[in-house]
Formats: sequence, C-alpha cells, structure tokens
Amino acid sequence: MEMTLRWYGSAFDTVTLKQIRQIPGVGGVITTLYDTVPGEVWSREAIRKMKEEVAEAGLRVSGIESVNVHDAIKVGSSDRDAYIENYIQTLENLGLEDIHLVCYNFMPVFDWTRTELARKRQDGSTVLAYNQKTVDDMDPEKMFESIESDMNGTVMPGWEPERMERVKELFELYKDVDDEKLFENLKYFLEKIMPVCNKYDIKMAIHPDDPAWSVFGLPRIIINKKNILRMMKMVDDPHNGVTFCSGSYGTNLENDLPDMIRSLKGRIHFAHVRNLKFNSPTDFEEAAHLSSDGTFDMYEIMKALYDIGFDGPIRPDHGRMIWDEVAMPGYGLYDRALGATYLNGLWEAIDKNARRGQERSGQ
Repeated sequence: MEMTLRWYGSAFDTVTLKQIRQIPGVGGVITTLYDTVPGEVWSREAIRKMKEEVAEAGLRVSGIESVNVHDAIKVGSSDRDAYIENYIQTLENLGLEDIHLVCYNFMPVFDWTRTELARKRQDGSTVLAYNQKTVDDMDPEKMFESIESDMNGTVMPGWEPERMERVKELFELYKDVDDEKLFENLKYFLEKIMPVCNKYDIKMAIHPDDPAWSVFGLPRIIINKKNILRMMKMVDDPHNGVTFCSGSYGTNLENDLPDMIRSLKGRIHFAHVRNLKFNSPTDFEEAAHLSSDGTFDMYEIMKALYDIGFDGPIRPDHGRMIWDEVAMPGYGLYDRALGATYLNGLWEAIDKNARRGQERSGQ
C-alpha cells in the first residue's frame, strides 16, 4: 500500500507540495492537468513538466485523477471515435512518461452530487453533505448556483462553471441514454483503450458514481457489487479495474464494503478511503476518517484491502474543513493529513497483527 494525497497543481490547489511532503508516510500525489478539458490530448511536455515539479518537492506522481472522458464517448455519439483516439494518445503519453495509473469516471452530467458544501457539524467543522429531498425539490439547472457560494473561490472537479452553463444541453444529450446504453458505451470505450493500456501497463481505475443511485433521473451504473462485477466480466482484462471509494459505494447502505473489496481481488488499482455519517438513508454528511465519527468500520475496510494483498496507491478522501482553513471544500490540508496518518496507523496495526499471527503459527 502506498499512501498518497490528491493534489490539483500549484495553480489551483491551496495545499502545497511542501506541505504534503511533511505528512508522515505520504510519498506521492495523485494529480492531474487541471487546466485541460475533456477530449483534449495531454502532451508529453506538459506531463513531464508536472512530474518534474512534483519530483523537485521530494514526491512522486503515483497516478492521475482524472483523465476526464468526453460526453461524446459516454453517449456514444457519431464523433466518439475521434475523442477516443485523443484519449488513447493521452494514455500513450502518460505511459511514455512512466505513469501507470488513471482514475476516471463514467458519470453523466454531474461527476458527483452534494447539496451542501459547508454543513456545520457539532464540533464546529464544516463538511460536504447530501439530502435527497433537497435534490427532489431542485431544478437541476440551479444545482451549481445553489452551492457556488460555498466553493471558497476554487474551481471544483466536475463543477467547472463552463460545464455547468451547459447543464440544459447536457441533459438533452443524455435523454436517450439509460443504464444499458451507458454500459454498452463503457464497454466500447474500454475495448478501444485496452491495447494501449496493455502496451504501457496502465491500470484504468473507474470511480464509482456518487451517490450510488440515480440523481435527476440520470443513469448511474457503477454503484454496487453486481454492476462492478458485470463491468469486470464484460472487458475481462487486468488493466480494467476500479477505484474503490468507500465514501461513494458507501452512500448506499446496502453495499457491504469489506465484502465488495474481497470480491474485487486483483482488480482494485486505487483506493479512496473515507467515512460518512448518516442521518437517514438519503441524508448523509462527510465525517472524520475515524470509525467512531461516522457510520463505517474503517478498520474492517482497511483489513479487507490488506487481506486481498492490495499494494496500490490509497488516499484519504474528502476531509472536514477544520481550524479555520479556507480551501477547496473537502480538499483542505489539515483533516486529510489527519486522515492519512490514521489510515497509516490502521494499516501498520493490521500488518503487525498478521505478521505476529504467522510467527505464532510457525509460517
């Protein structure tokens, strides 16, 4: 297991590489070229420049999150092959620059959905939160407007203003796309890119839909064990894998997170580990990573990853905003640093217990 932190680049992130370097046990970042748009080819020069900046800070690029998939690919429009070719070229450039992990998603319109970016908790921290009734009562075209004031002047992934200005157009684009069509288009995309992934050993790690159910009537397919196993089978290649995000799969309380992890042995290429606190099955808020602060047993989640021999990058996910920090909601320094340290502590304890058990049994 390699502990990492997500970093958006020096031009966009309030957290610096110098600060990340000082978090115990964190040696790499999961990053992106945040000023690119879906469908654009990432040049080798831009990738190399980003890698060099990270290396100069004493860190490494452990993976990319995200190389965004153009909507033409998701809906299967007539121009999708041109965008897939651009995606393949980007993957090749990443491979040539010795980067071998790409997290991506296949969510229509909204990459993730929250109704609040600064819900205040009893301890005074603020967190991202979701309430289904608020969504049911909302015009989707007003979604961005409702949370924009809480973005602290940052540009949040999946909620770029230029994209949100096209919400009505995007809903029209997806009007004939249901779950089956989305699965079909995902299969087409994966089959096209697997040759370059095999050539350069690039692990594609699809991120689950968040929350794990339909929002505004849009299709959502990466939501549960049944669907993710279907995806693995339909393109049965070891480079076709998943980002196991406990906070996204965990939005649906019917998902048994440790069981899902164990069912995906060998196909989890990247992990996001975070906790949620539920006020009802459809009203939840982000919590501290500590098990007792939320609903999930973080020990059991980390143990399941350990038990399947997971050795890829892992990162703490959305953190609380604490200690008066002003940053991109969910992506401040302090609470994510606490989360990384806590997760590293769990892993160390699990590993030592396993080793001692082996010694006692004479293995």
